[in-house]
Amino acid sequence: MGMSAQVLVVDDDAGERSDLAEMVSAFGFQVATAADGQEALERLASFPANAILTDLMMPRMGGLELLKELAAHGDRTPTIVLTAFGSIDRAISIVHDLKAFWFLEKPVQPAVMRALLDRAIQQSRLAEETDRLNRQLSYQGVLGDMVGDSSQIKEVFSLIRQVAPTTASVLITGESGTGKELVARAIHRLSPRSGGPFVAVNCAALPESLVESELFGHEKGAFTGAAARSAGCFEQAQNGTLLLDEIGEMPMATQAKLLRVIEESKVRRLGGANDIPISVRVLAATNRSPEKAIQDKHLREDLYYRLNVFHIELPPLRERKRDIPAIAAALIGNLNQRHGCRVTHLSPEVLARFEANPWPGNVRELRNVIERAIIVAAEGEIRLRHLPGAFAPEPQAQASPRPNPPQSDEVPDDVLQVRAGIPMSEVEEAYIRLVLKHTNNNKRKAAEILGFCLRTLHGKLRAVGDRNAQSAGAGT
Repeated sequence: MGMSAQVLVVDDDAGERSDLAEMVSAFGFQVATAADGQEALERLASFPANAILTDLMMPRMGGLELLKELAAHGDRTPTIVLTAFGSIDRAISIVHDLKAFWFLEKPVQPAVMRALLDRAIQQSRLAEETDRLNRQLSYQGVLGDMVGDSSQIKEVFSLIRQVAPTTASVLITGESGTGKELVARAIHRLSPRSGGPFVAVNCAALPESLVESELFGHEKGAFTGAAARSAGCFEQAQNGTLLLDEIGEMPMATQAKLLRVIEESKVRRLGGANDIPISVRVLAATNRSPEKAIQDKHLREDLYYRLNVFHIELPPLRERKRDIPAIAAALIGNLNQRHGCRVTHLSPEVLARFEANPWPGNVRELRNVIERAIIVAAEGEIRLRHLPGAFAPEPQAQASPRPNPPQSDEVPDDVLQVRAGIPMSEVEEAYIRLVLKHTNNNKRKAAEILGFCLRTLHGKLRAVGDRNAQSAGAGT
């Protein structure tokens, strides 16, 4: 690991602290020491450790409290807890609950200590490398699940990089479907809290009678139907990030309580008697104009100013159409995996049609259109005929239309010709055969294209598919 690796040794016993520091230094690491958890936090401000070695029982601030403080600030430095005989059970629970790297029983064996420190430092450097690669990708038009190379989306990427390492609240605005939750997830992923949970709650989807219970939790018997204690979204997001989506749809009375929770960093469950300390970074999103929402009494002005410490506004897709090819390529890759398809790309005609479309539903609408096209096409190139009717080619006017245009003897293999007078059951079977051929006899994809319930069509698809197989085997 070399002298570049740094280890902080925390122990209240001066003799043991000195012995541990000497042992770690002999391993080739840079060492700093602290007499308790409080001093350790102060040392970390000027000594960015790759690993921490801390005693469990110390006055003023012990190892348990130190780990809690580190977690509250999103510090993911791997920590090895030292414990005396009789405290092993407690040390194991700390490893489990507070995500300490490991524990060692005193007296420490040098070989075991060295092996654990090597592994802890390796984990620390992998985390640093991951953060570095994420930052590098964001400069290359990829940030988390967001892609694009337009100046508008690059500006969004820049704002995310600036605010992610801080603790500031962020207000994300933009039309529906522009990717506000993706921005929130990118902020969380690049923040010191990335090891904690990310919880997203859609305020518009919560019934008014249950919104406070969902946000703040409730005790057993707090209201009719509260059969058991339930943790709210703030408790679920402890040491992580909470996204309040469509904040302007939250009842005004609940907004007042939310403001208190954010300002005091404490939450009280419905029916509870005590406040619960929380460490949660709050992000908010809305597709409304915040100023208009305040004017219309849908958003409290004081809550707006508390949430709007940092503002990120997402541009609509129609203002960054140069990103459509990159977005489409990413969507095709993801949706191929989801649906088991092998679609490769958009045809030039489809791409031109996409770039001419206004996309009122933004990236979400684009995703839906591409998902349908992938299911229909199944493999190869997405063409205009795979798109919904709204994207069908415009009929071209003819100067002198012919009443009986000449017909070609060649019939495309994806066209069904039916003679008049045959039974409808034969028409239906012929169409099913055509769709099965188009999907390489994949009955599930065929059912999706036909638009019917799979359970209803299963027997008929199986029968027709089996007859196809038998005919192929007989050479007919």
